[in-house]
Amino acid sequence: MSHVQYNHTFVLVLSIGVHFLWNAHDTVHITPLKTSEGGSEGQGHILQRFPEKDWEDNPFPQGIELFCQPNGWQLVPERERPSFFVSVLTDINSERHYCACFTFWEGLDNPQKAEASEVDEDEVPGLVQPAQVFAPKSLVLVSRLDHTEVFRNCLGLIYTVHVDSLSVPLETVIGNLLTCVIPVAGGSQRTITLGAGDRQVIQTPINDSLPVSGSSVAHLFRQLGIVNVLYLFCAALTEHKILFLSSSYQRLTDACRALLAIMFPLKYSFTYVPILPGKLLEVLSTPTPFIIGVNSFFRSETQELLDVIIADLDGGTVTIPECVHISLLPDPLLQQTQTALSMVLDPELEIADHAFPPSSTQPSTLKIQDKEIRAVFLWLFGQLFHGYRWCLHIIRIHPEPVIRFHKAAFLGQRALTEDDFLMKVLDGMAFAGFISERGPPYRPTDLFDDLIANQVERIRQEECSPHKVMNHIKELAEQLFKNENPYPVVAMHKVQRPAESPGHNDPKNLAIFPPLDDVTVQLFIDHAAAKLKTAPPMVKAELNGMVPSGPPLGDIVDRHGHVLANSARRLEVVRNCITYIFDNKMLEAKKLMPAVLRALKGRAARVCLTQELNQHVLQNRAVLDDQQFDYIVRMMNCTLQDCSHMDEHGIAAILLPLVTAFCRKLGAGITQFAYSCVQEHMVWTNMQFWEAMFYSDVQNHIRALYLEADGGEQSIAQESGPAAGGQELLGALELASEQSRLWPTLSKEQQSERVQKEESTVFSQAIHYANRMSYLLLPLDTSKNRLLNRSGIGDVESVSNSYVTNSIAGSMAESYDTESGFEDAESSDVANSVVRFINRFVDKVCNESGVTNEHLKALHTMIPDIVQMHIETLDAVHRESKRLPPIQKPKLLRPILLAGEELVMDGMRVHLISDGREEATGALGGPALLPAEGAIFLTTYRLIFKGTPNDPLVGEQVVTRSFPIASLTKEKRISVSLSMDQFIQEGLQLRSCTFQLLKIAFDEEVASDLAEVFRKHMHKLRYPQHVQGTFAFTVGQSGKTLVEHKTKDKNQSIKTLSKNLVKSAKRTIGRQYVTRKKYSPPTWENRSISEELDQGSLTLSSTIRSSDRQTMSNVVERACCRDYQRLGLGTLSNSLTRSKNEPFRISTVNRMYTVCRSYPGLLIVPQSIPDSTIQRISRCYRQNRFPVVCWRNSRTKAVLLRSAGLHAKGVVGFFKSPNAPSAGPSQADSTSLEQEKYMQAIISSMPSYCEPSGRNTLGGFTSTHMSTSGKTHTDTSVSVSLLKSGKWGSIRGSGRLSAYNPEVGNRLSSKESPQPNGGPSEALFLRQQRAYLYIIGDKTQLKGGKQDSFQQWEVVPIEVCDVRQVKNSFKKLIKACVPSSATSEPSMTFHRCLEESEWMCLLHRVLQVSVLVVELLDTGSSVMVSLEDGWDVTTQVVSLVQLLSDPYYRTFDGFRLLVEKEWLSFGHRFSHRGAQTLASQSSGFTPVFLQFLDCVHQIHLQFPMEFEFSQYYLKFLAYHYVSNRFRTFLLDSDYERIELGVLYEEKGERKNPQVCKSVWDYIDRLNKKTPIFFNYMFSPEDEEVLRPYSFISNLKVWDFYTEETLSEGPSYDWELVQRGRQERLAEEVPDKPDTTTPKSQRHIVWPCYDSRSRVVPDAITKLLQDLQSLEAELGLPPEKWKDTWDKIKANQRAEAKLENRPSFNSSLLMSSNLSHQRRSQGVYLPESGVGSSINLWLTGFPLPLTPRSFEGILFKKGALLKPWKPRWFVLDKTKHQLRYYETRQDKECKGVIELAEVESVIPGTPTMGAPKNIEEKAFFDLKTTKRVYNFCAQDSPNAQLWMDSIQSCLSDA
Repeated sequence: MSHVQYNHTFVLVLSIGVHFLWNAHDTVHITPLKTSEGGSEGQGHILQRFPEKDWEDNPFPQGIELFCQPNGWQLVPERERPSFFVSVLTDINSERHYCACFTFWEGLDNPQKAEASEVDEDEVPGLVQPAQVFAPKSLVLVSRLDHTEVFRNCLGLIYTVHVDSLSVPLETVIGNLLTCVIPVAGGSQRTITLGAGDRQVIQTPINDSLPVSGSSVAHLFRQLGIVNVLYLFCAALTEHKILFLSSSYQRLTDACRALLAIMFPLKYSFTYVPILPGKLLEVLSTPTPFIIGVNSFFRSETQELLDVIIADLDGGTVTIPECVHISLLPDPLLQQTQTALSMVLDPELEIADHAFPPSSTQPSTLKIQDKEIRAVFLWLFGQLFHGYRWCLHIIRIHPEPVIRFHKAAFLGQRALTEDDFLMKVLDGMAFAGFISERGPPYRPTDLFDDLIANQVERIRQEECSPHKVMNHIKELAEQLFKNENPYPVVAMHKVQRPAESPGHNDPKNLAIFPPLDDVTVQLFIDHAAAKLKTAPPMVKAELNGMVPSGPPLGDIVDRHGHVLANSARRLEVVRNCITYIFDNKMLEAKKLMPAVLRALKGRAARVCLTQELNQHVLQNRAVLDDQQFDYIVRMMNCTLQDCSHMDEHGIAAILLPLVTAFCRKLGAGITQFAYSCVQEHMVWTNMQFWEAMFYSDVQNHIRALYLEADGGEQSIAQESGPAAGGQELLGALELASEQSRLWPTLSKEQQSERVQKEESTVFSQAIHYANRMSYLLLPLDTSKNRLLNRSGIGDVESVSNSYVTNSIAGSMAESYDTESGFEDAESSDVANSVVRFINRFVDKVCNESGVTNEHLKALHTMIPDIVQMHIETLDAVHRESKRLPPIQKPKLLRPILLAGEELVMDGMRVHLISDGREEATGALGGPALLPAEGAIFLTTYRLIFKGTPNDPLVGEQVVTRSFPIASLTKEKRISVSLSMDQFIQEGLQLRSCTFQLLKIAFDEEVASDLAEVFRKHMHKLRYPQHVQGTFAFTVGQSGKTLVEHKTKDKNQSIKTLSKNLVKSAKRTIGRQYVTRKKYSPPTWENRSISEELDQGSLTLSSTIRSSDRQTMSNVVERACCRDYQRLGLGTLSNSLTRSKNEPFRISTVNRMYTVCRSYPGLLIVPQSIPDSTIQRISRCYRQNRFPVVCWRNSRTKAVLLRSAGLHAKGVVGFFKSPNAPSAGPSQADSTSLEQEKYMQAIISSMPSYCEPSGRNTLGGFTSTHMSTSGKTHTDTSVSVSLLKSGKWGSIRGSGRLSAYNPEVGNRLSSKESPQPNGGPSEALFLRQQRAYLYIIGDKTQLKGGKQDSFQQWEVVPIEVCDVRQVKNSFKKLIKACVPSSATSEPSMTFHRCLEESEWMCLLHRVLQVSVLVVELLDTGSSVMVSLEDGWDVTTQVVSLVQLLSDPYYRTFDGFRLLVEKEWLSFGHRFSHRGAQTLASQSSGFTPVFLQFLDCVHQIHLQFPMEFEFSQYYLKFLAYHYVSNRFRTFLLDSDYERIELGVLYEEKGERKNPQVCKSVWDYIDRLNKKTPIFFNYMFSPEDEEVLRPYSFISNLKVWDFYTEETLSEGPSYDWELVQRGRQERLAEEVPDKPDTTTPKSQRHIVWPCYDSRSRVVPDAITKLLQDLQSLEAELGLPPEKWKDTWDKIKANQRAEAKLENRPSFNSSLLMSSNLSHQRRSQGVYLPESGVGSSINLWLTGFPLPLTPRSFEGILFKKGALLKPWKPRWFVLDKTKHQLRYYETRQDKECKGVIELAEVESVIPGTPTMGAPKNIEEKAFFDLKTTKRVYNFCAQDSPNAQLWMDSIQSCLSDA
């Protein structure tokens, strides 16, 4: 390229002004610009421009006057100094024009002054108008070259000539300026002079492609800092909008130039305006990215830009809006770049802490520093883009190179597929330009090409050593500096500046800038042009050369060392397996298969597989038999299955030739290829994948074409994956480079021949790919459009994966396929959608690679035929493949069913997929039990999966998972791809509230409509129309009738024993209640009905008709009544002689369920309250659930009451002061008074009330009383949240006037000294007088009431957990305990999910309130729990309080009674909360009862000796309360149970003894047979009140949520477990014909598969089992386990008494002396699934290490003057010794009597101090050679036994 002369245009722009420009032949437009008069802002005009016509190759930019005064043209009162800056304008061809603008100010007479003089006298004084104003005038030089300093000097010179009136004519200066010839690059220096005694040297850069930055980059870093500039750098590369603000125009231009300089080698291709005039500010709201500079004057107008990053150069800040996310550099690079930059900018930082810092570490000069910073960024790009040339595909060489970049291959091989920053950069416009500019293989090279080619290795080795990096950067910086300053600086500049004389600025001295003579200037221009024509052309040959590619990507191991993950062992397994398959060793291959499929998760193994398979392909074909084919296909599927998004392209590319090679013969002339079995992968529908493959193959073929033409190597490269073309002997790029070099030397014919050959190569590949695509897109069964419908084949746009650099055929031409887009891809048949997909592909690639239109048309006509032909072939293959004998599948195992349980749908073959639990998947060691293949069975009661694991190592095990159909909480369709199989199966994910998850995939043999039928049946069974459709009612009926379940008359199938009761109830109530609408509380209108009954206080016998007597006797026998009598809360006698002095009575006011539908028939109320009052009071409470007594403390006589919360109306009335004046006795007032009377009656029933101890309430104390604990409460507004604090309550007061006294809050929240278990401080609770009655109410309900200081009750408001909270918490808990899929996210770990579920917080809250109530009751105050509707939280709290306070409820009978009374009779809505029927389906599952059981479990863990039942008992109830196997937990209240006739049917009729209707009966029966429910540690202390810790840290996750047993399913249906075990034993027996081989006694116990407590039972259970089996062998009648147990305990007691010191052993069984406060600290035995797991051999007794023949306790007389002491004696036959120990547990022997020394054993006599009350014959003496020992046994037979034993040992000796 010759010295292109850049024409300059000189413009003179004036307010009344001038404007010069420098342009592409050195030329100047002079354009004086003028400001229009009037107004504050004027308009600029061009006065003159030179040359007047545009240069041919360089048009004059429009709108230049705006850019001369970006803030607007204005007149100013004082002259300002001349200014200079350079604007940059971009023209329509993306060429940049640099406008150097020199502005000075000229005086004008003020036009407004003249007008002002004519105004009237009353003009406001003070606004003195200046006589003269100043207008701006600009000289502008427009040029295509950017030489800021030269421009400044030239324009300054013109101004100096004018101001100082030098003798040189201005025309000459401008003429010379316009005719300078400046080379673009080449490094030469050019000296110019404008003819005014001046001289300047212009230095051109050596290489035009490198930006010239001066010191602007260094300035930018100084202004903004490292981090900010890096943010701007990343933002510019990822195409964000960037706005610079500064008050200096020149700084704006420099900053923008600097940002572009550090982006090298990428070029910015969006809007670039370093100085934006104020009038064009609306440009900032453009949607495209930009880099723009704006004067700080307009700062306010930039504030509302929401998506623009604003860099304030003056303030040094970068503001990134919230909505903008900038992707930063990938991690190690970001850190390294920042380090390098700080070493350049602040070299002192590194040595700041050195004790002896070196003397000088100044940073380099600005110019050098500037280059060092740029070198850092060059180094950074070297790291980011190294290896990019290996991912270029050259598709055409002639007539021009067409090059594509393969993004997927680049990212995949760099292992950066996940990197957000790099993805965005590669997708950006700048990178597209980079590829088109640097892609061609034959062109001039620069510094960056050199870096990529030769220094990648160096960068990689040095990247961890900052100092080596710095050395490299300094070398690069030197090269950059050399490029701008190739020669030492020559001091040849000489430019005049205006003289600074004293009168210089005097306006009179300054003449107006004169108009110039354009003819003179034009003469100069013409003269120069003529001279140029005659001058010889200066040709500087361009150095084109081959661009080196650098080291290939394949050698680069990614930083995280993924390659290491695939050990050589795994690759060996893959190779062996393939060898076995091809050697037909199928059994060996089958064994290796699971390991191979696991190994194929790693990339190296996948690559290894493709290489191995390649070796078995001969002449593009490999014919296999059926089994070989099956295995190969499975491996291929697995390989494609686990690919990541980007890597998939790499692996799929290598597999593509293989899937068309492997095949099997199906019949005469019919062959099935592997591609028909690997179509289910999304990669085949990805347009980018096909493009990359196509280009890769085209490159190989074009390379081969030229190799042949050159007679070079004849080996045509086989089709291979992307980027593989480069690694052959002569790479395609090198070849293309060579061809490009030769191109000009070829003749026209040769050139056209080559173009034609290339074009037909591309065309033939297009045909080949049309075939390939039809293979992989047409499904085997063409009637199913599986792949195309699911995938994005229907998308109109396909984002391309790569860039095309030169599209010969222009942009993508109109498709010949007339149908536009694929909107109807769904509806059209397979063939059409495939044809359209291939057409789209062909259009795209052929247009980009320059295929002729004729060929393109031919292709479009060919494609439908290809597809049609292929469909016909496939039909035959499909037909034949159907005839193949199916592969042997495991036989389906039948599940064991309960009595009365029937199959609804027989087994459907499914695969059980592993979920997020690790135990069964082999993640915790051992082979994987899941996935397993088997069948799913739907019965009337359960959903059961039974099958065998896929892993052949555990193939003989049976896997069972099941759950009751009633516990199904969520069903979701999923599609599952099994790594074993080629197809993606439809599946279901079924979640149960028994903490089970079934993830099943239907086998392909299961028709999809059958799966749908299965779902429908499941739904029908899960949500029956009515509760009578549940299993508990239908058990034993035919399953068929259940499936077509018609809703018959609902009482038909039920034996209604209590017809009389319901009839009379119906008569009394009136019809509207009984027609079973959805239950709603009675409305106000209906409530008067109940008043008909109000005939004074009726006694029981007088109110019940004789017909109802029988039913009432049933009511009396209900649990409530039995318990009330036990507690002494009232009796039911038919006579009227009931004792009147009892404080409470049993009321029958609700016997017909008229007062409250959800309460039981009999209720405890104060003696003094008549039934009529009760009916009125009940209306104030929600659901009419008025306060009733449910328990009384036997010691303090305080009572516990329960009720619902008050109706909103009742709340305020209830707390109103009774003395408040009222207009009249209104209804509300009387009710409120009656309520008060009711409370008073309860309070008077308490003995403490009658004592003369005063009537202070808790609220009566003032703050000073409280200060006794050491702190005075000044701030009474306490808020202790139940959740966050471990203290009491959530009690908030706001001064004395609140609804309740804050002192109560302070005391209950016990700020001072909380007990260790989170209870209130003892001192406070016991020291002070309490209120007689505390009402625990809901905080939200109690607003607005006023506490009366004379009332004896107090309200404790607490925050209760809402039912919705429990529901949501439970959902999260299930997901935490049974996750649906494994995850490695740190936010999804088990403990994190558990915490987020807040389940533990809810337990903590309930326990905390319960312990609070226990404390209050224990200190003598009564408590009324009055929360929500009284049937959820109230029930939980009331039940827990009774359990903690009364040991009776911790026994079997007591706990049953507690649940029956508080949960069943008091109407907890089991059906509604459990969503048991269709009606309650929408309300969802809310496990309130499960929460209660969990609380009991927490207490059980802390007090293991206080409960008669084991943890298994609680799990059993937790399972069966949702299972619907029993009727116990169905329906919402006693009323509903009576109406259905369920309540009393359990007595009397026992037609089917197998079918238990009540869970309690079942437990009783089972408990008689086996001790699984019994807690061996049960050893209660009398009347112990438990106070458990309730802090979250003390709570444990219940193992009911996390454990499972895959061998037999849940163990809560006991018969199934027993029968299953018998069957397994029966199977094992016949397998032992040969007893010759010794059989190992060891048994592997597998967590999650075996039930550990069964395989390894605890010692006690084991002994009881042994006893039973011995009894069976001896033919003795079996003794009940309980009797045996009681005998053992009796012996233990006797022994302990005898010993006088209870041994550890007896305390283990009897627990008589463990610490009172919390006995769990004494012994804690972990609970197991069935029965307790005390393993006595391990924990209870020390193992007898030595054989003992006889042992027991004897009293031994000490030596002289020592007392008698009990000792544990052991007679050891083998050692011939009599040893004695302190106690039985002792390991250390106290003494030994050698039997060899014994002379005789004789009966003895008592001596002094012998034990009392023991008969004389119990004494005996042992005489040895040394002394005589005196012994005493427990009794005479025992003594005789000892003497005989010792004698026999002596005689043996």
